[in-house]
Amino acid sequence: MPDKANPGKDLYTNLQHGDADLELDYMMAKGSNSGIYLQGRYEIQLLDSWAVLNPKAGDNAGIYERWDTTKPKGQEGYDGHAPRQNASRAPGLWQHIKISFQAPRFNSSGQKIENARVIRIELNNVLIHENVELSGPTRGAMAGNEVPEGPLRLQGDHGAVAFRNIQLTKFDKPAPELVSLKYSVYKGKYEEEPDYKKLPPEAVGPSGTSGILSSNVSTLANEFIIHYTGTLRIKEPGEYTFNLGTAGGSGRLKLNNQAVMSTAGRGRTSGKMVLAAGDVPFDLYYSKFVEYAKPALALSVSGPGIRETVITDNNVSANDPVDPILIHAAVNTIMRSFMDLADGIRITHAVNVGSTQQSHYTYDMEKGMIVQAWRGDFLDASPMWHSRGDGSTRPIGMLQLFGKPMLAIEKLSSPQAPWIDDTTGSGYRPKGYVLDTRDRPTFKYIVYGAMVNDSITVSDNGEELHRQVSVQGPTDNLFFRLAEAKNIDMISDGLYILNDKSYYIRLDDAGVKPMIRDASGRKELIVPVQNKFSYSILF
Repeated sequence: MPDKANPGKDLYTNLQHGDADLELDYMMAKGSNSGIYLQGRYEIQLLDSWAVLNPKAGDNAGIYERWDTTKPKGQEGYDGHAPRQNASRAPGLWQHIKISFQAPRFNSSGQKIENARVIRIELNNVLIHENVELSGPTRGAMAGNEVPEGPLRLQGDHGAVAFRNIQLTKFDKPAPELVSLKYSVYKGKYEEEPDYKKLPPEAVGPSGTSGILSSNVSTLANEFIIHYTGTLRIKEPGEYTFNLGTAGGSGRLKLNNQAVMSTAGRGRTSGKMVLAAGDVPFDLYYSKFVEYAKPALALSVSGPGIRETVITDNNVSANDPVDPILIHAAVNTIMRSFMDLADGIRITHAVNVGSTQQSHYTYDMEKGMIVQAWRGDFLDASPMWHSRGDGSTRPIGMLQLFGKPMLAIEKLSSPQAPWIDDTTGSGYRPKGYVLDTRDRPTFKYIVYGAMVNDSITVSDNGEELHRQVSVQGPTDNLFFRLAEAKNIDMISDGLYILNDKSYYIRLDDAGVKPMIRDASGRKELIVPVQNKFSYSILF
């Protein structure tokens, strides 16, 4: 809890920033409160908001309120922005936040002509804010004025908080400009760039003074080429990254008569080039030959001190946007689907279990294992149900993975014997699941001749997954694999912290004697199988 007798101090950087991307890890003590003040004036709240169901602007990663003391009591706060969902971890665990910030704009007279803006914030890899306008400094700002640049401030006087891996990228350099643009449009189906000297153009023209590329210069819907030439004016030397999108066809970008991409790209391709300051010859073509796709050309550039900038018009999407098909767990909910994990692993017999406490998990029926859990919203079923679909769903909230899917119970010749990758020789047979009166499943399977009942419930406060495993007729030398992680440390009797302080496991039975062991450069937490044992996962 915050120590009111010995409050900490705020930290201010000597560095001043305007437009910037900020990325860092932070850890909250239980009950602690902190904040990230962009330019020392706009607070992104940091708070122990573990398991809060309906987060507000004052909760973790909320954009804090502004404050007007002339308003009636209880109405002073205004213009705060709550996160879309609660993607917070438990106290004592590392959390990761990414912030893209655009500073306010001022004219030559020093008058503000555009408000500051939060372009996006991701908390623990979940998008929680996007394109939020900030009308002025939030409550507790270091000053009430607004400026082109200001310091980064980390609040430290409201309880224990830790920070690490702080990365701030400033975007204070001028973006490249396209000048003297000209275009030619050619009719025909060309999957490779033709010899333009042999083709009569359908249309030619200057692109005006905007320096913006567009596929709309062609009146043809299909089978055409747009060829742009001109000058790219580079004001800051360094390495630049170019992303080219050519819907329904292919394209190529040349600078200084050299290809930026090694080959002509189809759909979307990217490349890098080191450029000196000055004017660079610019040459781009877009060939559209896939009939069903809509014409669309997209080109963006980023470089040293330059945020990614799109230099094409708004007609950059090959298809109409798809409305997401979301599944909310308004009641305890079960959804069968494929589930794709990292490294190309697909769980084909996944059971996704959603709870009203907004803590959810995926159970692998082929292994008897919880492969992941997440907090926040439930599932995005767009990949499964949109168009022809691929049968998969995606977690929406803050995700915690639990290692490579492997059989939960294994027979080992010794406690150090390697865990087998598959179910060969185990006699493993899934027997489905049964629901209790609150629609929570108990999974059943047979392994090594023993009948296993695997009951998983979410605590009423949503803070933990409680798992009770009952085994009828266990044979000798059976072990249960609680976890596999990069590192596992016991922090108190029966309580373990795993994977660089990403989640906890707590043994709920005093008689269970777990073991931490090496496993191909990682760690495993295993216990001998008893007739009944239980543990909890906190994340």
